[in-house]
Amino acid sequence: MDPLKSLPLTTDLFRQIGARVITAWPAKMIGTTLGMTAFFIVYFWLLHHPLHPVAIMPLTAVDRLIDFQPLALPLYLSLWIYVSLAPALVIDRRELLSYGLAATALGAIGLGIFLFWPTTVPPSMIDWSQHPALAFLKSADAGGNACPSLHVAFAVFSAIWFERLLRQMQAGRFIRTLNWLWCIGILYSTMAIRQHVSLDVLAGAVLGGAVAMGHLRWLRTPS
Repeated sequence: MDPLKSLPLTTDLFRQIGARVITAWPAKMIGTTLGMTAFFIVYFWLLHHPLHPVAIMPLTAVDRLIDFQPLALPLYLSLWIYVSLAPALVIDRRELLSYGLAATALGAIGLGIFLFWPTTVPPSMIDWSQHPALAFLKSADAGGNACPSLHVAFAVFSAIWFERLLRQMQAGRFIRTLNWLWCIGILYSTMAIRQHVSLDVLAGAVLGGAVAMGHLRWLRTPS
């Protein structure tokens, strides 16, 4: 057994990451930026112009077990770094194009659900003025477009893709475990800062997982 395989990071892994990141980097940067911009334009339009009555998502026992934790906000915001890293590591042009299409399909499905079934989280008894950073988030997002949580959906989608890419690079178990812990942390943060309830998280995880697995299965189909 190669002792280097047991190390969290190796020179070879760093070399692979560097080579992957610089491959087609302008297309990756432009595609990711345009994709996020288009998504947020539609997301916030639907948030402020619901076409149907907004349903309030119910709480479950899971929501009552998770305490409010404002310190989870950085973990919540880290999603936007997390989702940008996976496409940056893709080197095959067919995979890169299909990744963009799959991410677009994921967003379109979620936004389509919000169009016909707008939802929001139940009001909390928290004084948001005591938490300025969270108050800003609440004023912008308002806890709407709740179910399925696209925050969760994109985190799970990215985690599954990260697992595939890390295996391609022969990354050790330590790095692959960190990937899943980061994803789980993001899922936890959505409930800890009261941006989503557990049913939103469950629906988002199912959506993100289904799109990712379906996409990877399609990639394995001979062209």
